[in-house]
Parts: sequence; C-alpha cells; structure tokens
Amino acid sequence: MGRKFEVRKVSMAKTAGAKTKVYSKYGKEIYVVAKNGGTDPQANLSLRRLIEKAKKDQVPSHVIEKAIDKAAGGAGEDYVPARYEGFGPGGCMVIVDCLTDNNNRTITDVRNCFTKTSSKLGVEGTVGHMFDHQAVFAFAGDDEDAILEILMEADVDVTEVESEEGVITVYAPHTEFNSTRTALTDAMPDIQFDAEEITFIPQTESEVSGDDVATFDKFMDMLEDCDDVQHVYHNAVVNRD
Repeated sequence: MGRKFEVRKVSMAKTAGAKTKVYSKYGKEIYVVAKNGGTDPQANLSLRRLIEKAKKDQVPSHVIEKAIDKAAGGAGEDYVPARYEGFGPGGCMVIVDCLTDNNNRTITDVRNCFTKTSSKLGVEGTVGHMFDHQAVFAFAGDDEDAILEILMEADVDVTEVESEEGVITVYAPHTEFNSTRTALTDAMPDIQFDAEEITFIPQTESEVSGDDVATFDKFMDMLEDCDDVQHVYHNAVVNRD
C-alpha cells in the first residue's frame, strides 16, 4: 500500500467523561459479539480478539465482565449494525459504523453530524468501494521477507508485508485475521503487536487543510459523542501547518 499504516480512529479519550463513553462503546460491542457467538472467549474467537483489544485500550475488567454476563443472561437490548457513508469536511471520504436498537435515532444523530459541518451523507456504497476491508498487524521488525515466508508456509492469504522505520506491517483480507495472528504468534511467541485489528484502509488519501481542519475536528468530535457510533474510518490526511 506504499505507506506506513496509520490507525484512523478517534484517539483514546483523556477525560473521565470521555473514557466512560469509550468503555460504553466497548461494552456494547462485547455484549453483541458474546450474545451472537457465545460467551466463551476460547470458543468465540471474535470475542477473544475484542476482549484483548479492550484491555489494550485500558477498559476495566468489570466493564468487560458485565457485558459478557449480560449476554449470558439472554436478556437486554437487541442491537443491530448500521453503516453510513459520505463525504466529510474538505471532501474526505467517511465510513461510520454503528450498533443501534433504534435506527431512527441513530440516523438522525449521524445525519446531524454531517449537516452541521457542511458534510454530505450518502447512501450505502457511496464511498465503501474506495476502502479495503483488511486485517492489519504492526510490530517491531525490519525483515519483511522473513515474515512473508512465515505466513506463506502457514498458507495465509497475505495482501502485503512492508517494513518502515523499524516497524513491520502485515495486511491481509479481513477473513484471514485469526489465521494471520496464529501464524505470527506460533512463529514468534514473544511478539508484541502495536496494532492488530480489522479495519477499513482507504485506497486514496484526501488532504484536509485551512479552515476545513477545525470543521473536521468538530465533525469527529460530534461523531464520537454519538452513543451509537462505534467506529469511524476516513481517508483524511489533516494538514495543521
């Protein structure tokens, strides 16, 4: 992909109130994954991956356990995924993934974020075709050939392996997440991942500069404040000079 992987997501919240929102988003996602796939992380690989990610983002154990217990009880809300696509400030492309128990509320909240920042909410497929749904792993290293050999021997379908500034980044189809992770950890038991996630990688980048920078920041903050929004992906490269 010709560039170092950049995680395009809302940065970890620093205030107590914002952290609560982060914990709430993880709690909802863990609940849905556990309810749909089972509450045993050893049997539900998606749940195990999500728990590991939550712990890396410093989500307290009691938040994780409460969500799993709620799923095990069989009661609670019925959340469904919803995805919205459009163009943000400066013309950047945006994908917004939500979990909702009220579609009318969610679309209203997301539409307001677009409308109040002079952005344009499109229909499904508006920009999605310009992103690749990928599993991404980043870790310390500089020998991409050795990593590629490990993955090929494990019969993993790899999109790309690149090395830049002492960091190896592996890209693979999102369906290859577990097989890629297993191959890497089996070959290198002490490996520490700087990033391990399924995400949307933009095929092109869009520079956001000038007056659009403040509007872009407002847009992202508004989306972060929406209770139903789980993940935001975009192709913006913000020029703050």
